[in-house]
Amino acid sequence: MDGSDKSVARFFHYLDFEKRYSSHTCSAYQRDLNNFFEFISRYEINSWQAVTIHHSRQYVTYLHQQKQSAKSIQRKLSSLRSFFRYLMRENILEANPVEGVKAPKVEKHLPKVLDVDQVQQLFARNESDPLLLRDLAMLELLYGSGLRLSELVGVNLSDIDLSDHSLRVTGKGSKTRLLPLGKMATIALEKWLVVRLDWLKIEQTAVFITKKGTRISPRSVQTRLQYWGKKQGLSTGLHPHRLRHSFASHLLESSGDIRSVQELLGHANLTTTQIYTQLDYQHLAQVYDQAHPRAKKKPT
Repeated sequence: MDGSDKSVARFFHYLDFEKRYSSHTCSAYQRDLNNFFEFISRYEINSWQAVTIHHSRQYVTYLHQQKQSAKSIQRKLSSLRSFFRYLMRENILEANPVEGVKAPKVEKHLPKVLDVDQVQQLFARNESDPLLLRDLAMLELLYGSGLRLSELVGVNLSDIDLSDHSLRVTGKGSKTRLLPLGKMATIALEKWLVVRLDWLKIEQTAVFITKKGTRISPRSVQTRLQYWGKKQGLSTGLHPHRLRHSFASHLLESSGDIRSVQELLGHANLTTTQIYTQLDYQHLAQVYDQAHPRAKKKPT
């Protein structure tokens, strides 16, 4: 019993065509399952029915011994739960041998965000160079609409309605959502789309392209943001997700409407968005500690 098992092949067909998971996600599942297959091979198990909760707990112990992080162990167990739930759905198993197996707690790290002054510093430029106009339009969408990197790269001309100030993006799980375009993002896009025509070699649907006329890659976006952050003298590194985090944090801090922020970010679960309420509280606590007379200890 290994990764070539027919049940495994059908499971990945299910992930691909029914769940519509990305190739990146499917590859992660494949690695996680292969890791488990390698582990249980020592027990000479020849059927899925022979896998027990004892094996799953032994597997967690093994991962600990391999110095795997808590987050990695959680992900591997999640992959296994999904696989065995699929086998139950197909009536191959009656019970899930991973259900009830506790994963180690992952230490939560709050995302780092730019403050409002840093954002103003970032956009304090009036450019005419086509490359920088493109960069500025990308920055405006990442911060102004809270896009993921993959969503930014995937934006097509047909997704943008400048007259209606709206943008349609395709997020995780191929789910689409309609987002508002702010005034500054609209202006930046209008300027970029004019000079973009000079870079076209063949017909191209992508909004953001390279000088060769091809759709820009995620890595190129990351490189350009690093360059832009250094050029503007930001003390912290600049990357796409930091701008998305900043968008969410600033919007929530101003509005307090977590449901709307959830919709704008494209989060399936509210719990994912709630981390920004912690950021908001952290900011308020910092202001209190610095400003409130009762927050400071009297000098001895």
